[in-house]
Amino acid sequence: MDPLSDVLSFLKLRSYTFGGFDMGGAFSMQFPAHEGIKCYAVVSGQGWLFVDGVPDPVSLTAGDCSLLPSGRSFRFSSDLSVTPTDVPKTLWEPWRNGGIVTTKGGGDCLIVGGHFLLSGAHADILLRTLPPIVHIRKESDKAAMRWSLERMMLELREPQPGGFLLAETLAYLMLVQALRLHLAQGLQGGVGWFFALADKRISRAISAMHDAPGRHWTLQKLAEQAGMSRSPFAQRFKQTVGVSAMEYLTSWRMLLAADRLTTSRDSISEISASLGYQSESAFGAAFKRVNDCSPRQYGRERNRGV
Repeated sequence: MDPLSDVLSFLKLRSYTFGGFDMGGAFSMQFPAHEGIKCYAVVSGQGWLFVDGVPDPVSLTAGDCSLLPSGRSFRFSSDLSVTPTDVPKTLWEPWRNGGIVTTKGGGDCLIVGGHFLLSGAHADILLRTLPPIVHIRKESDKAAMRWSLERMMLELREPQPGGFLLAETLAYLMLVQALRLHLAQGLQGGVGWFFALADKRISRAISAMHDAPGRHWTLQKLAEQAGMSRSPFAQRFKQTVGVSAMEYLTSWRMLLAADRLTTSRDSISEISASLGYQSESAFGAAFKRVNDCSPRQYGRERNRGV
């Protein structure tokens, strides 16, 4: 798999909800701070998105999709001059059940979306490198989202057997598509794993580590994968990702190890050998540096649900 698919496949969905808001007249709905990622798409109409800490509002029109991965409070308004009001708690229950909530008769602006609660260190790899707002607005990108959006609306408006599961799947598909399209825009100026994937040379080195985590990687071998000499590669990797190439490799190996300790019956020696460690003690020391406990303790605690 490619690195984005690798990390997305590790995202543990603790819970997720989805639904829609069909709003009429002038409105300004204030949403509280949240965990995880919220993903919204405008089906019809238009409005303004304000996110706490972001100085300028974002104009959203039909087909636009936005991800809100920072957990900050936000509001969605039909007009910049409308005074915001908190979303009534009575509206949340039907939304959480996959319904469309109608306000003031609806008809002026329809948005649908999902709320994804994630768990585990793997979620941090993704969330901590994303900007407060990921806005998908290019016509070609909106066309790529349209099928999922239209199909989700059909499932919400005309419930059928199996429709709830299908709508949940479509909401998650919208999330993955939005992240992929955001990456394809060519990110610049940021530091972190997600930004690094937009750098073709650094991305090749990251892909190599993901494809063969147990290989005896050296800085020179990774630089060759990127088509660069050793010193410029080391500097560029650190500047782009925020950690050195070898630190990243260790983090990725420990993420794989942590997952296998809780989802497989592989022994610690088997896991350590498959990840390129010559001895179980060397693996254990690396694991403890990253996770603050031994592999054996980690597996016991997670399997007990601690």
